[in-house]
Amino acid sequence: MTKYTSKHIETNAIHAGRINDEQFGSLATPLYQTSTFIFDDAQQGGDRFAGESEGYIYTRLGNPTTRQLEKRVAAMEGMDDAAATATGMAAVSAALLTNLQSGDHMISSKAVYGCSYALMSHMLKKFNIEVSFVDMTNPENISAAVKENTKLIFLETPINPNLVVLDLASICSIAKKHNLLSVVDNTFLTPVLQQPVKFGADIVIHSATKYLNGHGDVVAGIVCSSFEMINEIKMTALKDIGGTISPHDAWLIMRGLKTLPIRMDRHCSNAQTVAEFLESHPNVATVYYPGLKSHPGNKFIGEQMKAAGGVIAFELNTDLTGGSDFINRMNLFSIAVSLGDAESLIQHPASMTHSPYTPEERQDAGISDSLIRISVGLENVEDLVTDLKQSLDLIKVKAVFNVKTPSSVDTDSSKQTVDTL
Repeated sequence: MTKYTSKHIETNAIHAGRINDEQFGSLATPLYQTSTFIFDDAQQGGDRFAGESEGYIYTRLGNPTTRQLEKRVAAMEGMDDAAATATGMAAVSAALLTNLQSGDHMISSKAVYGCSYALMSHMLKKFNIEVSFVDMTNPENISAAVKENTKLIFLETPINPNLVVLDLASICSIAKKHNLLSVVDNTFLTPVLQQPVKFGADIVIHSATKYLNGHGDVVAGIVCSSFEMINEIKMTALKDIGGTISPHDAWLIMRGLKTLPIRMDRHCSNAQTVAEFLESHPNVATVYYPGLKSHPGNKFIGEQMKAAGGVIAFELNTDLTGGSDFINRMNLFSIAVSLGDAESLIQHPASMTHSPYTPEERQDAGISDSLIRISVGLENVEDLVTDLKQSLDLIKVKAVFNVKTPSSVDTDSSKQTVDTL
């Protein structure tokens, strides 16, 4: 395995962690599609199990193809090491369960991916682990929530699905002040646009299903951290619970990674054009996209994040039926959850990805019933705007009124309909 890494992420996306195929000289990454590995003799097998010699034993414990993926993503994030997992939620649960035990307390941002929320608000209760959900747009709320038994802080930025941007430097500073681990889900931006370790993050998580793979044909996750932390995650949560990735999925993600920097450029440029169009359309009440100057998170671009990414959320000036009709009229935007694919996707968070929240919990987290989330793909942007326009133009507008919105959203421009989607 080569140890070459570069200061440039475009090079690391292609070369970092690369395995040299000394037998056949394959340019493409070899796929080790095997469950187990043969030992030269019994002594070698025993030595490997005892940790006294290097080598592979069983794919749940490690695989050469998977290892290349781990080293590559770690290099792109600027971190020591990584552990690949079967799904994004396996990455979230591995990071949390490795570092929490009965009687512990953790702090999370109010709005997170729906299944992350379900894990923290429901599943962890079974293990007597307490979770406080706080509005992290004001870092003082985090300090106020810290208890003697608090062990870590978990957050997404931008937040799924309402695109609130959080101040990584301030939050990670609070974590270090209180000797807490900081865990950041970086799925929306990828290491191409944001590297949380530069601001003090201890653990970085990805749903590799999304942009890292980029082709809608894999479910997987990645956890990046220090050598010691990754070893602990692999030898406990992954080894014993078993949420490890298949070698074939790892191979597919590495193929996707080679074009990630180029794809992110197009995702961002397309999303910026689409967001500006949506903001100008009379049938759109509010657009949530950090690339817009009207968005409070815009101030972080150029410092914390290089660009705003490819996900946009917005609310319509219509009722429940009008919103459903709008989605159903789309041609290029497929009605599907997930994001980061070449294809553009559209979905309704309250009834889909964030349905684990109760209506009251969604309201508290700033996820309205009228919110629509789109993942802007790689199609020609003129075609995407045309598709949105033809459906928006057919909306029957309802009377609108000003409403109170999350603290991170410009309330002067935020509106919501009487009847919501």
